[in-house]
Amino acid sequence: MRTRPIPATFTTHIMEKPIALALHGGCGTILRQNLSASEEAAYEAALSEALEAGWRHLEGGASALIAVEATVRALEDCPLFNAGRGSVFTAAGIHEMDAAIMEGLHRRAGAVAGVRQVRNPISLARTVMEHSGFVLLCGEGAETFAREQGIPFEEADYFATEARWRQLVAARGKAAVVMDHDPAEVKFGTVGAVALDQEGNLAAATSTGGLTNKRYGRIGDSPIIGSGTYADNRSCAVSCTGYGEEFIRSTVARDVAARMELLGESLDIAAAHVIHERLLEVNGSGGLIAVDGAGNITLPFNTEGMYRAWRSNKDNSHGVAIFS
Repeated sequence: MRTRPIPATFTTHIMEKPIALALHGGCGTILRQNLSASEEAAYEAALSEALEAGWRHLEGGASALIAVEATVRALEDCPLFNAGRGSVFTAAGIHEMDAAIMEGLHRRAGAVAGVRQVRNPISLARTVMEHSGFVLLCGEGAETFAREQGIPFEEADYFATEARWRQLVAARGKAAVVMDHDPAEVKFGTVGAVALDQEGNLAAATSTGGLTNKRYGRIGDSPIIGSGTYADNRSCAVSCTGYGEEFIRSTVARDVAARMELLGESLDIAAAHVIHERLLEVNGSGGLIAVDGAGNITLPFNTEGMYRAWRSNKDNSHGVAIFS
């Protein structure tokens, strides 16, 4: 049986499934003149390394949940960022860390607040989601659960840095509670990641050390599902950064998803409206990162800068940026 040759112009394309990953390391008064060339390079390298940590998982076929946890763990392990190892000090001179993680297929979520010596709060948040039957655990109870689950702890000195202590001393002198990216110094904030995997599932993760000199067990938006962290396959995955009180009042993360679901807005339009209009109505400052099921990424912020990195195979876009 003779076969006809395939014309040279005929090609068979196997559609590559979209995967995408974005991360942030906080936002605020981030001015180029406050960073030396070496400092800027160090921060960009840290963002790139965290992006690669998550992208390796996505590219290898792992879930979005695994990718966002790996990305945020890398940021928590870096002393440059206000999460995990680089967390700011409370008024009592200790660390109280918050984190949350959520997957978009079944909308399962886990979060922790006010944990003091858990090496990677984001991994504890995932363990809460998968093994506790609850969504949010706090303080000593969260740490008791962590020990029962074999989550690694560190001594208090592991989380302390000289720069963070100086911030506390300065805040005490002003009798102020300040964001860790207060314009008095170059500082870093909340970290987070969002991802889309090859199965079309979304996930989001956020982690923070909170505010310098905070009191009374204050908790911000990061561990609050719908405010600082949210994921739903029907719309998008979102991780926020900024002054938490306004993000809580505005349920920022869920608001982006709701606008997509109920108004039919695109990811870009929904996120931009929330950050540049609704959040400003309550004098809120900050930003967010988000990804949808098609692999689109958006990274809006209404401050001078946001530490961010992203990669998507949809249009082969990738980058690392700090300033506006």
